[in-house]
Amino acid sequence: MPYKILKKIELGNSGSLIEMDIKAPLIAKKARAGNFLLLRINETGERFPLTVADYDREAGTVTIVFQVVGKSTKHLASLSQGGEILDVVGPLGNEIHVKKYDKPIVIIGGGVGIAPCYPQAKELKEAGNKIITIIGARNKELLFWREKMAAVSDDLIICTDDGSEGRKGVVTEPLKEIIQREEIEHVIAIGPLIMMKFVTLTTNGKGDLPLVKTFVSLNTIMVDGTGMCGGCRFLTTNGDIYFACVDGPDVDGHIVDFDNLLKRARYMVDEEKVSLEKYDHECKALKKYAQEGH
Repeated sequence: MPYKILKKIELGNSGSLIEMDIKAPLIAKKARAGNFLLLRINETGERFPLTVADYDREAGTVTIVFQVVGKSTKHLASLSQGGEILDVVGPLGNEIHVKKYDKPIVIIGGGVGIAPCYPQAKELKEAGNKIITIIGARNKELLFWREKMAAVSDDLIICTDDGSEGRKGVVTEPLKEIIQREEIEHVIAIGPLIMMKFVTLTTNGKGDLPLVKTFVSLNTIMVDGTGMCGGCRFLTTNGDIYFACVDGPDVDGHIVDFDNLLKRARYMVDEEKVSLEKYDHECKALKKYAQEGH
């Protein structure tokens, strides 16, 4: 049975960030922070993962937030409120370990990664923890959920690369200051691979700062989401192979070989470009066909 889109709104001012509430009672009943979903828009569509950004057990809905970057996300963004998605599978992956810790937790969201940070901050805050949140983006147009994040944080720090809102600079700068002034239980970082890489380099204890346990969320290429296809495999710094779908998506950031993962993330760039161009061409052709009165 298809899954209905109950709400669709644009976030920020970029026009490329979309929030959707999807009617999925069974998924909403079990969803927790750290879980992800696999979506397939129609019978010819690809399967692609999106992390759970929120859930409402009473309303039976799950919230997703995504950035329009390729064919599938562009197709998803074209659907209207009241539209339907053919397949939504989940909740998949491991939920985060929520309990009361003695020391503060730092949560860092970069770009669209701000969204999956929200349920993590919310669940950890509800457990009685002190939450220090850092959110960052290239500019203020790409920032969103400021009020939601503030509501589940004891302290909210905003960074933009160009200084258009909050502090000018990258998220690792306030992170360094926090680690220097107080002892931290652990860090959670969700966002672009390059951001997560530099967060782990900041917390690995090999520089002037102490070692701080750090978790990152890996949203790699996935097909089945159960560890059978091997598409989401990633190397550790010891050369071991892990699978983001069943060993994650939240994993110990200090074991991830980010250089290898960054290379893997670029493997399908040409194919993704061709797929998007083909989709755009087909959409234009259908629009022209309709305008001609066929």
